Amino acid sequence: MRKLIIAATATFAFAGLAACGETAAEKEAGARADAIEAEANVTTTQLENQADAANTDAARDALNERADAIGETAEARADAVKDAADNTAR
Repeated sequence: MRKLIIAATATFAFAGLAACGETAAEKEAGARADAIEAEANVTTTQLENQADAANTDAARDALNERADAIGETAEARADAVKDAADNTAR
């Protein structure tokens, strides 16, 4: 739970800093990207918590790998949203 709160706080802090000098499309894309990352943070935290409670090393490893994959996918999706907005703004 603590990880989730820290991740959400950091996400909104970065969003506030990044908002300076952005177009409306970039702000919207940033908000969508933040939502993608926040949702992924919730899911990965849940999976990591399940991994901590797993009975076997194999289950723990599988859950951690799944959490990592979800995080990486979300980061790529968020970057794509931001890149699309950057390309539109130019």
